[in-house]
Amino acid sequence: MLRIRGTVGAMPVDLTVELDDSDWAKLGAALGAHTQREQPQAAELTPAAKPLNQDDALWQVAQDLLRKAGQLNGPDLLDQLEGLTGSAAAGKRLLVRLRHSAGVKVASGGDTPLYSWIE
Repeated sequence: MLRIRGTVGAMPVDLTVELDDSDWAKLGAALGAHTQREQPQAAELTPAAKPLNQDDALWQVAQDLLRKAGQLNGPDLLDQLEGLTGSAAAGKRLLVRLRHSAGVKVASGGDTPLYSWIE
């Protein structure tokens, strides 16, 4: 399930999209991930070549979100991650994972932390 919350102009949006495994695989492929179908049949699957599960796909989307934004403050990033996952707890897990990622720099921005993509 994917939840998108925000606004379009002045109009509030709260959209829930249910995705099955094939939809998540398509999303992962669109983000540049490798799926089992793209691997040679005789090749042994390495961890990097395994098909994406839902958590991996969300992690890819979370990284892309920050990469495209360049920099976001903590509350705004958490709101977007909660909208992406449809869950406050899952959004917080992604935020913690971003905080500890080698490609992310977290700096004090006054009252809130600033998350910056550095890779």
